[in-house]
Amino acid sequence: MREGTVPMDLVASQEIWAQGCARLATELTEQQFNTWIRPLTLAPMSGATAPGAPSGASAGVSDADPALGAGVVAVQVPNRFKLDWIRTQYAGRIESVLTELAGRPMRLEFALAPRADLPGTPRHNGQAVPIATGSWHDPTDHAAPIGSAPPAQAAADALAWSTTAREPAAGNEHALRHLQPPRPSLPAATSHRLNAQLTFDTLVAGRANQMARTAALHVAGAPGETYNPLFIYGGVGLGKTHLVHAVGNALLKDRPTARVLYLNAEQFISDVVKNYQRKTFDELKAKYHSLDLLLIDDVQFFAGKDRTQEEFFNTFEALLAKRGHIIMTCDIYPKGLVDIDERLTSRFDSGLTVAIEPPELEMRVAILIAKAKAEAAEMPEDVAFFIAKNVRANVRELEGALRKVLAYSRFSHKDINIALAREALKDLLSIQNRQISVENIQKTVADFYKIKVADMYSKKRPASIARPRQIAMYLAKDMTKKSLPEIGELFGGRDHTTVLHAVRKIGDERQRSPELNQQLHVLEQQLKA
Repeated sequence: MREGTVPMDLVASQEIWAQGCARLATELTEQQFNTWIRPLTLAPMSGATAPGAPSGASAGVSDADPALGAGVVAVQVPNRFKLDWIRTQYAGRIESVLTELAGRPMRLEFALAPRADLPGTPRHNGQAVPIATGSWHDPTDHAAPIGSAPPAQAAADALAWSTTAREPAAGNEHALRHLQPPRPSLPAATSHRLNAQLTFDTLVAGRANQMARTAALHVAGAPGETYNPLFIYGGVGLGKTHLVHAVGNALLKDRPTARVLYLNAEQFISDVVKNYQRKTFDELKAKYHSLDLLLIDDVQFFAGKDRTQEEFFNTFEALLAKRGHIIMTCDIYPKGLVDIDERLTSRFDSGLTVAIEPPELEMRVAILIAKAKAEAAEMPEDVAFFIAKNVRANVRELEGALRKVLAYSRFSHKDINIALAREALKDLLSIQNRQISVENIQKTVADFYKIKVADMYSKKRPASIARPRQIAMYLAKDMTKKSLPEIGELFGGRDHTTVLHAVRKIGDERQRSPELNQQLHVLEQQLKA
């Protein structure tokens, strides 16, 4: 708090904060308010009066600074992840509301809530045990500012209780044993298998991954509370794996003791097989049922593996019962999975299901520039647009194209420009420029929907045939240079108005149906491959 600030009466402080929260509850969605605003509480100011002073002297809202004419609102945030998100996304709106209600400028300040104020915090000799979160707060100081350095003794205590240590510090064995009941052992700390480079900071955000990213941020900030399970689906190379690693890394940054495990579905299958051979299913359960966060990629590979599905179902139920969180990725919508037990697919779809789509042009450009920067190279915007316009399938192919251009530039000692990019990507561009035929579209769609190619030309009109035929017409219009009459002729001599109806119908439905949108993306990738 700035010098010269005179604390407000505590009742007035609480009243303005309550009014502000009430206003925000009407302006934000219920989910936004409950996740980000409701957990905030008034915090004592850093210049709070010593114990024994009048109650109003420690209020979380101070009176106006004579020099600046601005009041200060200090709030406590449960963890650093939520603090960063609220500061960037909501601080301006909160200040605006409080300013309007107070009739004068109000400024918002944040402090991490002392661990003593958080439920389930370990305590020793009546004080909260410091937890390694990247910053330290004295458990007796309810106004420890963010980033403040701990006293020497406090730092030593924090080290004695280090969450990364396998053994308790001398003299603390009884307290630690009393505070933390035995849990089934996991392998070493690095066994979470997370890639530390895959974080929310290194993920380029855009319309294609906006909903999935927002949901992942919610989970990272409050695991076990909302969107459990979180099911993320989309084609290959679109960033699903990056997103689940980002959640795990964010949770471990905030809670180093959290039990997090990332693995591919094939690794889970391998674990089941090994334990089945050894008859050691108790070890399998001890490993997976005790997790706080399970991140599992490519669950479509569980198809046809009954014992694996049974064990995963048991893991699923055990984690949800203990409020452990599960995030899964898949290449298709849950209802589209085959050879997977219905009770399992219903669990997949019981939380929140979100799609990641191929990135739009602007997002592809942003990805190229960001990836080039990470490689200590400068990517001119016009070159980024050139590459992005010619590589549209997924992020993985985009990164591959970027690596070719950067390598070509370094080996030839030439600056990056469009001419160099065209030369470096000449093989890729020649493939991209190959004309996709209507006949190939018809065959690809027929195989995908398990109908005969001949049905594309026939007069049959059952939904199981008419719909794939309309989808093929839509793709033919979108991916070839054929006119509507030409397309109609290739579909059994149909009128161009029939083709136009199919194109409009599928195009409109694609905007509304995530499942159809995903199917079309898969077909487009197969045709471009």
